[in-house]
Amino acid sequence: MPLTDGPRPAWPPAVPDREAFTALVRERGAALYRDLPWRNLDDPYAVLVSEIMLQQTQVARVGRFWERFMALFPTIDALASADTSDVLAQWQGLGYNRRALALKRTADLCAAERGGQLPCTAEELVQLPGIGPATAAGVVAFAFDRPSLYLETNVRTVFLHELFPNREGVRDRELAPLVADTCPEEGARAWYYALLDYGAHLKTQVANPSRRSAHHTRQSAFEGSRRQKRAELVRIVLAAPGIAVPELAERLDAFEQAAGRPCVDADVFDGIVADLVSEGFFRREGDLLFA
Repeated sequence: MPLTDGPRPAWPPAVPDREAFTALVRERGAALYRDLPWRNLDDPYAVLVSEIMLQQTQVARVGRFWERFMALFPTIDALASADTSDVLAQWQGLGYNRRALALKRTADLCAAERGGQLPCTAEELVQLPGIGPATAAGVVAFAFDRPSLYLETNVRTVFLHELFPNREGVRDRELAPLVADTCPEEGARAWYYALLDYGAHLKTQVANPSRRSAHHTRQSAFEGSRRQKRAELVRIVLAAPGIAVPELAERLDAFEQAAGRPCVDADVFDGIVADLVSEGFFRREGDLLFA
């Protein structure tokens, strides 16, 4: 079933021929194909784990984490049955721990309400914790091999590089109809693999074209950030469940001082701990914290 109804969108002057563009992408994609462990699988859960891990994380770092995670939690039911602390422990080193927590909540919901199965449509998938439009489209394309509007950074890179070589501030609403127009009714998986591999290659050869997207944001520095402090607190509590709050503050201060930074302001520390408790990372019992 086509992704869009009605006439096809007008193609940019840079490459006005849709067929020439798709042929180029397929050729480049075939030459640059990456044999990644989560590819060519029809297990929606395995694909979802890879898509979540790949958010804001380089492919080279994800491989060993994905394989270890899948070995420990091979199904939605296995992940739902696991302790949150064990899931977070396996996520350490990937960063953005909220992703692990959302994935665990999705598994809990699917185990309880869907017989341990993920939904098969993007519209249903985006209703689950931590699954946005691109992640949902990735599951549909890669696990079910069905057409979807998968617009993520490497896909965006190819379209900007080839179709908008001299434009700044290109918005996704301009790209989305072109992405939908090129996604085939059969073979969506292979098509998006080609786009991903060509896009990843382009980033090593030219100034990242995705910076010309109106939606591009530069990732804030991690060192010394609130995000780093959060990650360190999670790491400490996972290693020492039941740690007292004052000791946790001392350990975080020691971590900051070892990096040449001042001790953490007490209000900042209390705020981070409160956030982590409210988000479900920690459970507080009196003055003790558990993951």
